[in-house]
Amino acid sequence: MIAGVDPDTIVYLNGDYVRLGDATISVLDRGFIFGDGIYDVVPAYQGKPFQMEDHLARLERNLAALSLETAFTRQDWEGLVLDILARSGKGRDCMVYIQVTRGVAKRDHAFPEGVRPTVFCMVTPFDRPHTQREHGVRAISIEDLRWLRCDIKSISLLGNVLAKQQAVEAGVDEVVQFRDGWLTEGASSNIWVVKDGVLLAPPRNQYILEGVRYRLLEQLAAQADIAFEARPISQEEVQQADELMMSSATREVLPIVELDGQPVGAGIPGPIYNCLRQGYDALIAALGDEA
Repeated sequence: MIAGVDPDTIVYLNGDYVRLGDATISVLDRGFIFGDGIYDVVPAYQGKPFQMEDHLARLERNLAALSLETAFTRQDWEGLVLDILARSGKGRDCMVYIQVTRGVAKRDHAFPEGVRPTVFCMVTPFDRPHTQREHGVRAISIEDLRWLRCDIKSISLLGNVLAKQQAVEAGVDEVVQFRDGWLTEGASSNIWVVKDGVLLAPPRNQYILEGVRYRLLEQLAAQADIAFEARPISQEEVQQADELMMSSATREVLPIVELDGQPVGAGIPGPIYNCLRQGYDALIAALGDEA
């Protein structure tokens, strides 16, 4: 038994739906041995997937980046998400976790030939961050010490785990990472800066994961006539920001009201955040209007 995990949850593993408590893989799976795989997370509200097409497009980009081939088409991925939601996520706020590894093979660094990828999928309930969206979160600045392909949503997340643990030990909610003095991202989120009414984000490159919310918040900003710039952002600019925000699949978009023990702007959620939040909520509410 694992604390907080229901062993009777139905999961998908290599073509079969089984109890989580009965799902097993070989210890020689390359995901276990090398972290040789990718993943994605599709949030769902009341059992309806949110921004699924963008998540699955990123899933396919990451599979291609690792030269990891499956027999799945986009229609297959969509069917898997909808099917597992119908089986175990119906009517709930939850996330659909998809993981693909290169499969089981003799331990050797080179890609093996003729190996069937391992495809795993499960649904996990989550609570929307209502309190944090009203009061904001706190963060600390740290040096970004991860590898140089952060644009790949790899299951090799040790760098992110260590960064998140720094936040936990500091008693805050997230870290804001910098590489050579330039903003990259959080431990498990994209970071946004507001200065003089302009929404700023680091450029899309190998130093950050382009979160699905990256494109979404850019679109919401355009709809609200908020100026947006994607460019390198210095640590000094972050420290002098009028507003800071973080975004991720399950934490949506949240205001960072304190950085390194100092208030960000007025120390409360700011007007740009509130505007983007309203747009985000409207998209979630629209799911209920879908047939």
